[in-house]
Amino acid sequence: MTPPLLEMRGIVKEFPGVRALDGVDLVVRSGEVHCLLGQNGAGKSTLIKILSGAHGVDAGSILWEGEPVTFADPQASLATGIATIYQELDLIDGLSVADNIFLGHERARGGITRDSDMNRAARELLGRLGHAEIRPTREVGSLSAAGKQIVSMARALSRNARVIVMDEPSAVLDPDEVDGLSTVVADLRSSGAAIIYISHRLEEIRRIGDRLTVLKDGRTVATDLPARDTPTSELITLMTGRTVSSVFPRRTVELADADPLLSVDSITRDGEFEDVSFDVRPGEIVGFAGLVGAGRSEIIETVYGARRAARGSVSVGGRPLRNGSVASAVNAGLGLCPEERKSQGLVLDDAVYRNISLASLARFSQYGVSLDGAERRAAHEAARSVDVRPDDPHRIIRTLSGGNQQKVVLARWLLRSCKVLLLDEPTRGVDVGARAEIYALIRDLADSGVALVIVSSDIDEVLGLSDRVLVVADGRVVHEGPSDAIDASGVLDRILAEHDSTTPEQPATDKKGNAA
Repeated sequence: MTPPLLEMRGIVKEFPGVRALDGVDLVVRSGEVHCLLGQNGAGKSTLIKILSGAHGVDAGSILWEGEPVTFADPQASLATGIATIYQELDLIDGLSVADNIFLGHERARGGITRDSDMNRAARELLGRLGHAEIRPTREVGSLSAAGKQIVSMARALSRNARVIVMDEPSAVLDPDEVDGLSTVVADLRSSGAAIIYISHRLEEIRRIGDRLTVLKDGRTVATDLPARDTPTSELITLMTGRTVSSVFPRRTVELADADPLLSVDSITRDGEFEDVSFDVRPGEIVGFAGLVGAGRSEIIETVYGARRAARGSVSVGGRPLRNGSVASAVNAGLGLCPEERKSQGLVLDDAVYRNISLASLARFSQYGVSLDGAERRAAHEAARSVDVRPDDPHRIIRTLSGGNQQKVVLARWLLRSCKVLLLDEPTRGVDVGARAEIYALIRDLADSGVALVIVSSDIDEVLGLSDRVLVVADGRVVHEGPSDAIDASGVLDRILAEHDSTTPEQPATDKKGNAA
């Protein structure tokens, strides 16, 4: 019987003070999509870094086609036939598509790079992936997130990779782009490549995957599960060790009939969004649904003052905010959890308590002198209130999981006692267990009287959390109403209807492109 392409047996990896992997097993066969599941901190990233040659193993063995192998460095892993596409793509925006694809193994003769050879080979690889429209000479920085994913896959193929590891490849893609990714993955599988696919989106795994391995606390708790048939409840229990309901938490407090806390009147940014108006009452959750690029993030960043509106106004408690002023917004009681928490919301190499106190530093200083003890105590209390784990205020925040990093951003605004909280993609890159905890925190904040605005690419998340939903397409609000009066299909119908109404009819042309 032909041995599996890749086997990892009893893999152990220790770091100072922690055993990250404690006997992990993984078996991958040619021509399959093998999905790796687990909460943040379960050991997925460490396992992938061992496979890519970034970490060595302390115990256990790796077999390639039945033969033991070791990866002393990433070059050894690549030479064997393993390529890794990380969630944070390691592309160089200033270089061309072809240069990125062949980075580190450029086509050269006599020490001189042969651009024409690389462009031709890049064109063939992109065509193989079904994306011949991406020009090899185009600068990578000008591509969409989906386009960059394709370039990363082409780079893996350029190395003749037989195992391609994809770490959260759909995290920044909209639904249409995820469908395109599914097609590319299916094509790679049919060519005989093995895909190790990591994602928190269970519905996506069912569509793309063949088999599942589940990690928990650095151990393999299940393997060889059928991706399409294993019940969601079973997967959640395996990942978390407890039963987690997928139902969004119910409201425990009736929404008060009060004056709006946040009022947005006809704000516009030319080329991004136009004439957007909405109100949010105390304790109300208003959700923005729409595809990536529709203008949702730009709207709430303008409300927060991070972008300057060309027209319109924003008021909190009836008092207008200064246009384009974050300080004015924060002083009025607004807080923002941004879409890209690592680059926009956190100081990654600073401690947890310093990240929490960032918006409240004036409260912890006297005559220009920092009251560090008071700052630590208050921040630690805020961290405990949202259950940041581990319970260590001095921990460098870069070392926390995505879910706990997001909790730190929430704790920042709890410490500030904000009245209005704007949440942009609050559960992106967050595992199932932490996601349920964040949902509960959001509902608790609303029940306490905070007004919340949520933007998410997950339409079910917007509908499940919100009291009222606004559907945004091409920078315009095309629907507003109670969240229980519309479903995901209805949201997409309204988006498509807006696209159809705004797309100009193209004149008929002949085969040469001349007007008929």
